[in-house]
Amino acid sequence: MTADDTFSRLDDVYRACTMGRAAEMLGTTQGFLRAVGGARLIAPLRSRGGHRRYSRYQLRIAARARELVDEGTPVEAVCRIIALEDQLEEAQRINAEHRRSAALHTAAT
Repeated sequence: MTADDTFSRLDDVYRACTMGRAAEMLGTTQGFLRAVGGARLIAPLRSRGGHRRYSRYQLRIAARARELVDEGTPVEAVCRIIALEDQLEEAQRINAEHRRSAALHTAAT
């Protein structure tokens, strides 16, 4: 089973993954998850008992952060890189929608 298979079983909104399980799935420590949370890269919800709960999306972000940190990138820079990657992905998605819309408009005329 790959990490992608494991993540695909979790809902992006429903934060069901505990910190211990998240750290185990990512092959990292709970301290690393606290650090990326402290850097405000991810903001896990808390259970009634105060335990952190992570969504699939947050796990993907944490996994990307771990890759960058493992390559020697400081956590502060990792946060900026991931924010910029997310902005680029969103801009590309919007551009693709505009191209599809323009193509449909052109085809209709």
